Amino acid sequence: MSVMRKANVVVRDLSALEALGGVTNICSDKTGTLTQGAMIAKNVWLWKNGIYTVQHSMNPNDPTQGNVTQNPVAQDIAEPQPEKEVDYDQQRSAAALKFDIPAEKAVKDQMLSEKSTQEQEEAAQMNPGLEQFLQSVALCNLATVMKEKIEELRDEVWQTTGEPTEIALQVLAYRFQLGKKSWECKGWKQVGEFPFDSSIKRMSVVYTAPEHKDNLIFTKGAVERILDLCTAIGSGENEEPMTEEIKEKVIKQMDSFAGQGQRVLAVAMRTWEGNFKDRVDQTHHHHKTNNNAEDEFRTEVEQALTLLGLVGIYDPPRDESKGAVQECSEAGIKVHMLTGDHPATATAIAKEIGIIPRNLSILPPDVAAAIVKKATDFDAMTDAEIDAMPELPLVIARCAPSTKTRMIEALRRRGLFMAMTGDGVNDAPSLSKADVGIAMGLAGSDVAKSAAKIVLTDDKFNSIVSAIREGRRMFDNIQKFVLHLLTSNVGEVILLIAGLGFQDASGFSVFPLSPLQILWINMLTSSFPAFGLGREKASFDIMRRPPHDHKVGVFTVQIMVDMMVYGLIIGICTLMTFVIIIYGVNDGNLGHDCNRTYSEQCDPVFRARASVFAELTWLILISAWEFKSIRRSMFRLDPASESRFPFFRDVYENKFLFWAVIIGAVSVFPAVYIPGLNTSVFKHKGIGWEWALSFGSVFVFVLGVEAWKGLKRKYHIFERGDEDRSEEERQSRFKRLSLKQGFFTMTKARTMSIRSLSRKKTDRSMEDSVSMADALTEVGTQTELNSSGDVVQGARTRPEDQV
Repeated sequence: MSVMRKANVVVRDLSALEALGGVTNICSDKTGTLTQGAMIAKNVWLWKNGIYTVQHSMNPNDPTQGNVTQNPVAQDIAEPQPEKEVDYDQQRSAAALKFDIPAEKAVKDQMLSEKSTQEQEEAAQMNPGLEQFLQSVALCNLATVMKEKIEELRDEVWQTTGEPTEIALQVLAYRFQLGKKSWECKGWKQVGEFPFDSSIKRMSVVYTAPEHKDNLIFTKGAVERILDLCTAIGSGENEEPMTEEIKEKVIKQMDSFAGQGQRVLAVAMRTWEGNFKDRVDQTHHHHKTNNNAEDEFRTEVEQALTLLGLVGIYDPPRDESKGAVQECSEAGIKVHMLTGDHPATATAIAKEIGIIPRNLSILPPDVAAAIVKKATDFDAMTDAEIDAMPELPLVIARCAPSTKTRMIEALRRRGLFMAMTGDGVNDAPSLSKADVGIAMGLAGSDVAKSAAKIVLTDDKFNSIVSAIREGRRMFDNIQKFVLHLLTSNVGEVILLIAGLGFQDASGFSVFPLSPLQILWINMLTSSFPAFGLGREKASFDIMRRPPHDHKVGVFTVQIMVDMMVYGLIIGICTLMTFVIIIYGVNDGNLGHDCNRTYSEQCDPVFRARASVFAELTWLILISAWEFKSIRRSMFRLDPASESRFPFFRDVYENKFLFWAVIIGAVSVFPAVYIPGLNTSVFKHKGIGWEWALSFGSVFVFVLGVEAWKGLKRKYHIFERGDEDRSEEERQSRFKRLSLKQGFFTMTKARTMSIRSLSRKKTDRSMEDSVSMADALTEVGTQTELNSSGDVVQGARTRPEDQV
């Protein structure tokens, strides 16, 4: 469990960790899990005022970092730029050259690029429309922003509390010294609040102001929900009635921001005539007789609003999310993003991470239409319609808690095994209903954590992948443990049953092994190697295989067949050793009463037992090393290893298992030669030339095991994924896949080539960087030419994001 603690995973139910190894689908939230959760308000659009853009800001908590520019030319709509035709050869060359640019130079180039853009714009100037907008986002907000002195750092730093979205809006207001605290100091006082409701996706607050006799209501929320409640747009002299044409322009601007991966919120306000407190008291009085009175009152308040503008909040994807999604794809796991964001925002982030391809036209039309859905459309479908979809949605936008439950049911009807993430109180039903519920430790509520079986202490998606890898490692090690114990038992059973036919002159069966020899082998010699197999690290191909069938469990067909094959080899080898010594050398002399005492007549039997005892012990010990991988050769567990003979390094990697085998093998000699212990306890005696049979049987056993593994690899017997295939074979298989997540961002072949080249780069001077760029270009070209549409999309991602 220390591995899980280091991976920031808290397992509340140990059975869930093993179950994670069989997960076929992951339904994940976006904000804070796939993305950084460090939101920055990047763009503000005000009617008739243009677009305001935050530049050079990397710290979401610091309102003094960066600056704000205005594009006054964009009076109405900033048209989204159409996608240009991509020259993949040029893009690969540019990407490869960019890989060799030092990190600090890349940052400098980005700053210069933003500076050139900034020169075309103007520094933001305060005006009544902007002030009214900032007042609304500051007051309709529960977050706090303040500068505190940290004694440890001996400096003042900006500290924030609240939801990331509200922090981003409050920091935006603080950039102009118009934060919530400044307004409250001027006499503004909150008299009412309608908290955020996920079903209507908005919140409102009510304030009184010194210079206003009426109350002011500020509202923010999803653009579609707010826009339907607005009867006007703009503020001051720019205010005008809302029309359908204006609504279309607002929607178009929202799509423009959302297409850049930004979460777009609408901000509105209205004036409430009369005393708001009196109206609240009346509502509470009516609530005693009418349960819907408060809902009706909220509906009455949140209407006839004036739209002030839109704000785009950018939450960048985590750097590790791209690699984690690609790793899930290789492991046969599909990632579904369930988010409350706008469809365009969710689609942009999903493309950037690799959940869906950037160019949906490479997919069949019916699949392309199914993989991105709005929650309202998904919820409106019947179960039969959902089951008829060629693919379940990979992105569901504007997702509600009830949508997660329907997604779980749809996955289960297809016989899939899913993990579901959640953080809110209303996520508890879906977390408890999922096969594996995963709660967020940082942003999650106590109710969500109680309903989940696993809690992520860092809320990162790659921690889920780490937990899946650990679950698969546990499952594999249980299989190896079981295979090791059962194989030895099968071999012993074959030997002992056949031994019933070895009868002496009095008609009693002569045992090839004495009872104490069997106990010694099972309890002392073979137990510790079995425990060592339970401590094995994850194999190189553990995330290249599809999930195991959770319905079958540990006892798969492959394990049962392997158990019989290896047990049969052990049984035949030990039986033949006993037969050769007794019948081949000693003319079938089985002595008299050799199961109880030693005599001269029993000398052949006792020598045969010693040879079989040593042989069986060594075969069981060697099998532990063989079972480090059920399919790969013991002499090359990792095919990517550059060593010519990595056997000794591989077996010594698990030190517990290594010393358990070595000590167990050496312990045979004192057990055979110590006087009294050998003849009186184990019923065997010291041997000489018979050691050759024991050593020879070890080579025969290893040859037999390696031959069976080779057959499984060559003919892909019991194959569950790409673990037996070369890189070229794996790449060729992508051509037949219509939907393969993660390979729009990078490919394994390209990554391995870049890594090997980057290692060489550290030993070169700066003059060699250009030649390395050329080499990377060649690697990228070969990879793209040998791959289909899905893999071609990998050229869109910068190599520095891949490694």
